[in-house]
Amino acid sequence: VQLQASGGGSVQPGGSLRLSCAASGIVLRNDDMGWYRQAPGRTRELIAIITSGGVTTYTGSVKGRFTISRDSIKDTVYLQRSSLKPEDTAVYYCNVQRGGFMYDWGKGTQVTVSS
Repeated sequence: VQLQASGGGSVQPGGSLRLSCAASGIVLRNDDMGWYRQAPGRTRELIAIITSGGVTTYTGSVKGRFTISRDSIKDTVYLQRSSLKPEDTAVYYCNVQRGGFMYDWGKGTQVTVSS
């Protein structure tokens, strides 16, 4: 199983980016999925969850600025991020939500917010 987060890059404060999460070896539409991020010098944190039925949950730091969604036909999970701040700079990852079980994190996708 391989999870692949993509769509990162460099953006100015206030800008937007959409991240994508796809997988090989599993079917994502059957799982609740989460987006995580790890900022330099900090532990990885969960920032958004979407259930297999489309119910979403966000942590306080991203609530109102980030939107998690999924496309069952493409079997892809997205994270649309707007009003980006320098503190959003991090490596972003996706993974399943199965009561503590996680697949290998992979490389993630780097997002850098700076002017």
